[in-house]
Amino acid sequence: MSFIVKYFSVILLIFTLLSCSTSNEVKTFNEIKTSEVNLSSEQRKRIALENFIDGNINFQQGNYALAMNKFETALQFDTSAGLLYTYAKAALFNNKLNFALDASKMAVTLDSTQSDYFDLLSDIYNIGKQKDSSIIVLERALQLFPTNQNFYYKLARLYQDDRPIKAIEMYEKILSLIGPEWNVLFRLVELNNKLNNTDGVIKALKQLLEIDPSNIQLKKSLIENLLLVKRNPEALDILNELIQLYPQDLELIQKKAQILLSENKWQEAYNTLKFVFDDEKINLDAKLEVGYLFFEKSITDSSIKPLAEQIFSKLDKDTSYWAVKIVLGAIALEENNDSLAIENFKYVTENANWNVDAWIRLGALYFDNKKYEEAQKIMRQAIQSFPNNYAVNFILGISLAQQSKNDEAEIYLKKAVSLNPNDLNTLSAYAYTLNQLKKDEQAIYYLNQALAIDPNDVNVIGTLALIYNAQKRFELSDSLYERALQLKPDDPLINNNYAYSLSTRGIQLERALKMVSLSLEKDSLNTAYLDTKGWILFQLKKFDEAKKYISKAVELGTKSAVIIDHLGDVEFKLGNKEKAIELWKEAFQLDPSKKEIEEKINKGEL
Repeated sequence: MSFIVKYFSVILLIFTLLSCSTSNEVKTFNEIKTSEVNLSSEQRKRIALENFIDGNINFQQGNYALAMNKFETALQFDTSAGLLYTYAKAALFNNKLNFALDASKMAVTLDSTQSDYFDLLSDIYNIGKQKDSSIIVLERALQLFPTNQNFYYKLARLYQDDRPIKAIEMYEKILSLIGPEWNVLFRLVELNNKLNNTDGVIKALKQLLEIDPSNIQLKKSLIENLLLVKRNPEALDILNELIQLYPQDLELIQKKAQILLSENKWQEAYNTLKFVFDDEKINLDAKLEVGYLFFEKSITDSSIKPLAEQIFSKLDKDTSYWAVKIVLGAIALEENNDSLAIENFKYVTENANWNVDAWIRLGALYFDNKKYEEAQKIMRQAIQSFPNNYAVNFILGISLAQQSKNDEAEIYLKKAVSLNPNDLNTLSAYAYTLNQLKKDEQAIYYLNQALAIDPNDVNVIGTLALIYNAQKRFELSDSLYERALQLKPDDPLINNNYAYSLSTRGIQLERALKMVSLSLEKDSLNTAYLDTKGWILFQLKKFDEAKKYISKAVELGTKSAVIIDHLGDVEFKLGNKEKAIELWKEAFQLDPSKKEIEEKINKGEL
């Protein structure tokens, strides 16, 4: 056979193969067979190269199906790792994930020295929603390519939802390789925030500021996080730096003042904020917001009152706004200057009789800080303008109840219930007041109304149990106490009240002792709890220990006839008869209705 004939035969074979491979039908990867045509190694490589080049051209043009066909033909003559890798890419872009996965895995098996092969394989797994497999590939790749930042970044993104700590490790590794990088540090801020790792957030924010040292928002965020971990000096340093640059930024100034206030440096805070009240450019609402900080603190710390009064007196000279007058009225009440308080409150009622929220807020503020008399006086002013407002009636009623002014409290709480019959707290407070007025059946009715709203409210259950106990309906009271303990086994009040009930009947004393001991763990200075423990010890005939607890209750300032009577009983059992009679007499003076105490005094013994 001549050379021309031989050459023509090879060309004809190549043409036939190429014609077959350009059809639109794409074979599965496993169907691609190595050509059995008897060609030399050089000829096979040339055919593979020509198809490889054509495939790449089609790939670049976006014709991924045709590119796959070309690469398939090439693979019949050459199964190198590089060709498998390019075929896998074409298959991936052609949405043939299974083909891509098989080829990519084979490429990695044939040649594990190419990081791109691992990169593609991890992407294919990830796109196919096989995240765990993608992670395994990347973890193996990092063992081979420990400085490949792309692998660290991809792993971090895969870890961050389910394994945020591992994600943080990856991002920190990237930083160690390339130094501070904005996107990586921003991810670290997010992840550390997610984990409530404030120290980690602070570290990342500081590194971000190295990249952008003039970014005020970053600095404000850093300040907030420093304050969360009580690193106030660092926060103040940054604030002072910012205030020098932005001396009129009220947000910065208020933040500095808040730090000083948190450290009880009220005079320094006042000096920091003083300019606010003289600056006409700052609106009244901003000034009031600052003033309220001092006023609210003055409720619990009388030493701050002069500063609060100074602030609002200054505001009063510059404006006739009713919100200033209502605070000045409250301050006047604190100073027992009723006439000035009434004058200011009158101004409010005449000029802002539409605004009930300010009265409610003020009354609630005093009540929450156990300033019940002041709360009562303020709400008496409010009720003149808002007689049918639920909150005004409720706060006034509970303020009176806390002062044992139960007859008046009943009036306002009854009105509050009629205005808001489905409020649990209102029903409970009204029932408690009725109980104090010995109107037990009415109290029981309203407590049952409350339980219909929330059958698991432990406070309501406990109050109802207390009433049944006082009526000596012990089966009902015990059942309620047991239910309350199931719902909230560590509740100190329930444990104490049930323990005391058991002790008065002389039953389950060891259990009662454990219960009241739990109550005292929660509140070691509660006089009622101390008396209960002492009385249980008395029932157990441990008179010396009983005296220790009941005496402590008395020393803490209680004027309870019950507790002083108990101490008298203990002294009598200890042989101190004269002391016992003296204590019984004191108890009887506190509550002359207790005939059993009078009998002990007359007999001179228990």
